[in-house]
Amino acid sequence: MSRGPRSVAARRDWGSDESGCTVMHVDMDAFFASCEIARRPELRGKPVIVGGQERGVVAAATYEARAYGVKSAMSMTRARLLCPQAIVITPDFGLYSTVSRGVMEILGDVTPLVEKVSVDEAFLDVAGARRRLGEPTRIGADIRERIRAAYGVTASVGVARNKFVAKLASTHAKPDGMLLIPDAATVEFLHCLPVGALWGVGEKTEKALAAWGITTVAELAHTDLPSLQTAVGRVSGAHLHNLAWGRDLRPVVPGREEHSVGAETTFGTDVHDEAVLARRVRELADRVAARMRQQGVVARTISVKVRTSDFVTVTRSRTLDGPTDVARDIYLVSRELVASVDRHGLPVRLVGVRGERVLAREGLAAQPTLEEAADPRSGAQREAELALDAVRRKFGRSAIDLGA
Repeated sequence: MSRGPRSVAARRDWGSDESGCTVMHVDMDAFFASCEIARRPELRGKPVIVGGQERGVVAAATYEARAYGVKSAMSMTRARLLCPQAIVITPDFGLYSTVSRGVMEILGDVTPLVEKVSVDEAFLDVAGARRRLGEPTRIGADIRERIRAAYGVTASVGVARNKFVAKLASTHAKPDGMLLIPDAATVEFLHCLPVGALWGVGEKTEKALAAWGITTVAELAHTDLPSLQTAVGRVSGAHLHNLAWGRDLRPVVPGREEHSVGAETTFGTDVHDEAVLARRVRELADRVAARMRQQGVVARTISVKVRTSDFVTVTRSRTLDGPTDVARDIYLVSRELVASVDRHGLPVRLVGVRGERVLAREGLAAQPTLEEAADPRSGAQREAELALDAVRRKFGRSAIDLGA
């Protein structure tokens, strides 16, 4: 997903020479919101926000809602104030995972060189596909049409000589567009952008550069390297200077996987009761485990997030003896991690559970841990949870819950 600053000057035709431009960035448009509209067409053209109904955050918003200033990661309270007429939908991550897998399969039909960056974006190297499928822009147009036809959602595509420029191109093609940046136009394209468009320039770095009078990529590119390194540090200065001249040597790395699967919830009222907190942690562990089984992955590390009423957020994590996708295992670890957080007597506003360092379960050598070997119920627990998955698929998630 693209949230960086854009430039009106960059949204133009930069030429049609595709030689050397074999890297493509495919980015779904307002992905979660688009998935919801695809299954509820009556919402098309309306301001829609996907996120927590009460005190959560915005996961995605349609462009109609964004016109009112609504942004991803904004508090739902703020979003409702900006756009009170918005239709708020609770996220359905099962739907988004299904569509994401389908989109990635479409990309995989084009080339095996697909690097999945997140649930809604990926890089492709189409150098080997040109003879079979045509020039990169033709490939990009075909990808966009196939995604639209199969899932009713739109994607924007950037085509360039490297990953960095392709990503910026797709950002400036949004929504539902495609932008080619020819090799010869790379520097001109970059130099019309604000400095915040560069990877690695956050709010703090942007302020540090502004103190040196650097507010555009062109100004940064023409600043001598020693001065730039004085402003932002030796490593960052060299990195940004290379990007400002379009230098990015990173290849497209296929087979990249999501590194975590998580779920979190914001309470309607801050929670003091430990039993209520433990029950919610169990529900989140159940949700995370079900999603991992759906995706065919297991986690080697479990982490939790706890945000207290003063908005201080603390995370804790533990690496397991062996990877798991069993809700009971995830819950027991998560419960201990949450209990280890010193909340200074404050109630909890938000709690989250996440499985990290995930890997594919298929083909995994299933060597049991000492605890598993000593506990004959361990295998039965997973079988019970698989049966629970089957019931939910048939009758809905609310049909049955994980026991205490």
